[in-house]
Amino acid sequence: MIRATSDPRTGRRRRAGALVAAGLVLAATLGACSSTNAQSTATTASGGSSGSSKIPSSAFSDTTGITSSTITVGNVSTLYAGLFKGALVGTQAYAAYVNSQGGVNGRKLLVDSYDDGYQGAPNKQGHQQITQKDFAAVGGFSLQDSYGETVVAANPGLPDVTVPLDQGLSDLPNLFSPDPGAIGWQLGPLEYFKHRYPSDVKGAGALIADQPSAITKWGGEKAAMQSIGYKVVYDPTFNITQTDFNQNVVAMRQAGVKILFLEQMPANYAAAVVKALNQQNFHPQIVFGVSTYSESLVPDAGGAAAIDGAYMEGLTSLFLGEDASTIPAVNTFLTWVQKASPGFKPDLYTVFGWLSAQLFVQGLTAAGANPTRGSVLQQLGKITSFNGNYLIATSNPAGKVPANCYVISQIVQGKFQRVDDPPVSGPSHGYRCDAPYYYYPPRK
Repeated sequence: MIRATSDPRTGRRRRAGALVAAGLVLAATLGACSSTNAQSTATTASGGSSGSSKIPSSAFSDTTGITSSTITVGNVSTLYAGLFKGALVGTQAYAAYVNSQGGVNGRKLLVDSYDDGYQGAPNKQGHQQITQKDFAAVGGFSLQDSYGETVVAANPGLPDVTVPLDQGLSDLPNLFSPDPGAIGWQLGPLEYFKHRYPSDVKGAGALIADQPSAITKWGGEKAAMQSIGYKVVYDPTFNITQTDFNQNVVAMRQAGVKILFLEQMPANYAAAVVKALNQQNFHPQIVFGVSTYSESLVPDAGGAAAIDGAYMEGLTSLFLGEDASTIPAVNTFLTWVQKASPGFKPDLYTVFGWLSAQLFVQGLTAAGANPTRGSVLQQLGKITSFNGNYLIATSNPAGKVPANCYVISQIVQGKFQRVDDPPVSGPSHGYRCDAPYYYYPPRK
């Protein structure tokens, strides 16, 4: 059983607001964060930990949201304009899957939904409501999560299991994520392209949304690139309302771009860039990120002929279906998404919601038949290895250590397919694990 309650907003918004909001998705990619404390040095390092000593004693008697037959969690996501509906759908889908197996220690998992309407105050309000009536915050996704951070920080006994964008929220000891946030980048994919195209990396380019989180994220990636010999010759920011990239393509040709990284773009922007590249008859190597991975990318870019040969690197399996026959978790994910929301087309945020719910349930199950917020936080603090049954690369949620493994795929005849990855049947389960994570600045 899944219960979805609404938190409607009555404020009027123009259609242009939806365009701006959609543009801001550029900041919402794997490992994104909004901290602006980037420094000039970087190293590889390991993360900290979330110890039980930070759990308030009152949390061990707190059973808010629990009845004899149900456990209710709250999901704060931006549903306005459909931005991050996937985060709610993914959370609901995993709840439905768990409930089909009998629930958690005999209790059904229910999901309360709070739409922040792409506004800060409602995001904060949604989190406040969770503290009062729900057991935990699970699976939410919003560009306004810094407002919710104030509530989560003020309630250290509240479990929050999400993929946050705000670095302050990510760093809280009661926040656990299937994709722990850290400023920096995986060296593995960068080394892969360096060895495959050694001359091209001397002419690297990127397009960055003019938003603090995207700029900070790019700063970490750029530092990682430069640390292994890349030369970035073109990396301007662009306004989030931009839809035509022809001028950028002309400029990047003049700058000598040979390999173009579009990892921080959703499908609609990436498709527009591909169109401009073809219109200008300019064809550098293209590297997408998982935020671009969608059923709409290829047709919106102009079809297979317009985009074949482009690469994608990321932390997840090919969850749209290409890995369904080899990674059972992909098939389970797709099956239950359709049961929870028939016809819905999953995206990265759907995976985030699903994985967050799975991580929460792991901690909840370990807490036993009489869980409290404190006991669940204690169990979450023991989860040092998580991969959602290989739906995502293995990370350390308790230690807040991001994954260093990754997947490389390429678009061939309009379809994504793995390339140069180890076999799924092998010890790494199809993930390449050949280089560490590059932190920026170094962790101490």
